[in-house]
This record gives sequence, C-alpha cells and structure tokens, in this order.
Amino acid sequence: MNLFDKISEDIKNAMLAKDKIRLEALRGVKKEFLEAKTAKGSDGELTDDAATRIIQKMVKQRKDSATIYTEQNRPELAEKELAEIVVLETYLPKQLTAGELEAELKSIIAEIGATSAQDMGKVMGIASKKLAGKAEGRAISEMVKKLLST
Repeated sequence: MNLFDKISEDIKNAMLAKDKIRLEALRGVKKEFLEAKTAKGSDGELTDDAATRIIQKMVKQRKDSATIYTEQNRPELAEKELAEIVVLETYLPKQLTAGELEAELKSIIAEIGATSAQDMGKVMGIASKKLAGKAEGRAISEMVKKLLST
C-alpha cells in the first residue's frame, strides 16, 4: 500500500474514531497529494518519495506556525499545530539522532576528502541526497559546518 492509499484509509479510520486533529491533518495531507498529482507537468502519479517530501514540508510549515503563535502569545493555536506535527511525523521515516547524523556525515566527509569549510557545498550535495527524509536540512547544514570547522 503506497502512502497516498494509507492516508486515505487513515482518514476513514479517523472519521470513525471522531479524532478531529488527526482527521484535519490527514485531510490537509491528502489535499496536498491531490494537488501534486494534478499539477501541471505531473504524470498523475505520486511516488512515495514525493509524498514524503510533501509531508516533510507540511511538518516544517507547522513548526514555523507554532513558533509564531507561541511568540504572539496564542498557545491554543500553537498546540493545534504541534498536535498535527505529531500526526504527520508518523508517516515520515525515522529521523536520525544527533549521534547517528554526525557519524553519517563523518563518513561522507571522509569519503570525498573534505577538509575545510570551502568543501561544504560538496558535502551538502551528497549529504542532502543520502540523508533525505532522515534529517532536516538545517540540522545537516549545522552539523557539516561544525565538523568542517574543527
């Protein structure tokens, strides 16, 4: 079962369970999936990789929204966003811990022979592809900077 079908099935289950937060989050995901499938230039198919990228984007948007709501003293709206993040993250691959990320990046750096901050672009290019879905781009970037500056 691909991710699109799984989301559709889970929407039905959320309706039956009367789980409003889960239902709203999953409906948002399905809307994004349908837009991607019918977008200009699309072949009408949605791969699991593309679906995962969409969900990652939605999680990032909700994190940003929650931060803004917290800054503006609107905790009820921030809580809703954070609850949706929890639902969305169940459909993403397991994220790497800081230690695992550091180990992966060290092996990439050794593999391409990067020695200074000037090599950051090379490392980021490979790391972004290799670790896609397993770590946020910001976390990868910060760790690469740290490793190349020492």
